[in-house]
Amino acid sequence: MKITVERQSDCAARLTVEIPPAHLKEERLKIIRSFGNQARIRGFRPGKVPRTVIEKRYGEQITSELEQRMMQEALSDTAEKENLRVIDAKTPEDTVYHPDGALTFSSMLTVAPEFELPDYKTIQLEIPDRAIGEEDIENEIQNVKSRYADYTDVTDRPLQAGDFAIIDYRSELDGKPTEEAVGQSVGYLGTGEDYWLKMEDDSILPGFSQALEGAALAEERNFSCVVPEEFPVEELRQVELDFHVTVKGIKIQKLPELTDELAAEILPGSDINGLREMIRGNLEHQLNQQIEEFKVSQLLEKLTSMVQFELPPELVSAETQGQADEMVERGLGSGMSEDEIEGRQDEIFAAASQRAQTNLKTDFLLQRIAEEENIQITQEELANRVAAMANQAKKPIKSFASELQKNGQLRGIQHSMILSKTIDFLLEHAKVSETSEQLENDAAEETSQADSGDPAVESGDDTPTSDATEESENNDE
Repeated sequence: MKITVERQSDCAARLTVEIPPAHLKEERLKIIRSFGNQARIRGFRPGKVPRTVIEKRYGEQITSELEQRMMQEALSDTAEKENLRVIDAKTPEDTVYHPDGALTFSSMLTVAPEFELPDYKTIQLEIPDRAIGEEDIENEIQNVKSRYADYTDVTDRPLQAGDFAIIDYRSELDGKPTEEAVGQSVGYLGTGEDYWLKMEDDSILPGFSQALEGAALAEERNFSCVVPEEFPVEELRQVELDFHVTVKGIKIQKLPELTDELAAEILPGSDINGLREMIRGNLEHQLNQQIEEFKVSQLLEKLTSMVQFELPPELVSAETQGQADEMVERGLGSGMSEDEIEGRQDEIFAAASQRAQTNLKTDFLLQRIAEEENIQITQEELANRVAAMANQAKKPIKSFASELQKNGQLRGIQHSMILSKTIDFLLEHAKVSETSEQLENDAAEETSQADSGDPAVESGDDTPTSDATEESENNDE
């Protein structure tokens, strides 16, 4: 077999193949014998059908299988001899059976990019020097106590800091409803009815609560607030919105005293000390998870910045479409209309393209490192993962595994496991130091809580919930 590879770019090549007559004849005879052993033709015993009859009856299928075999053999030889990582091969073209019995054809290949691996064993990571302290525990205890708080109506004085205000509100931009002005959903910044607002700094927007201080029941107020730079909707960042607000109720929150009895109600069979230890454990677990996620994110960001290479355009296009489809699905699920999504199509595809390129680059890098370090997944590890997935899906393991095999998903699961194992390998070799900077996740979480006021109250529940306590209760179940 004569193979010629013409590189057309870092990620594309043309494969030209010539199969000599003797080899082609040998492979064709193997296929004919296989067809003959399986053929059921009236008048002939199984396995005794003459070759001429087999060729006449199954000639097209035999030729098709022969060409497929030759293509696979050519790709295998190409990968081995030319050191090419072939991702995809187009349907063979220019297929010619020559008078001497030889076969020639060509095919366009998509190949993995070639690049020099960076020094991936010395990546420097900086993690926050952060530990759970008494202040964190006290704050969480306050959150827990809020679930058992009493709320008393106030009718003899105006709003003041620390109260809960029940309000209706709407926002405008240039005299139009904000969503109409920007042509898309703006979430809680648009309107709210019977919204429970905790009168503290940065609730909804910086300055919003302060603008309502001193307002009486049924009073209407008009004021403006500037949207922070980090707000998700780019068109509203640093924009001043006009708000019209009606105060419908004023409530004060009275927290219960934390006693052993209340602790036992929150965490059955416990007391104050037990509740505190449970909260400490859950907060430490959450913090450790955040730090690990932060380390992985920082590791991959630094790894991908260490080397540049071309990506296969077809893969980028397919991955971009997949990412865009996910974004649209999430948008529809969060209440965006099809018109809103249509209006943001360019923005969606730009974000999807960026994410697709980052994902593909990371994937190629991790694959190459896995090859270099001989990182593999054993059959036992794969079986354990499939069993865990089956249990999560509440399906029998055997039928679930068969379904994955039938749908061709096992290879993807194995690939994902190898990449995860490679990330673990990189983390083990990374040089980690501590910094006084705060976790990005913490900052995002605080911003989210400030934006939405009290999450439980916003949803109509008078008793705010605690993430750390809920996690414990879910684990108990």
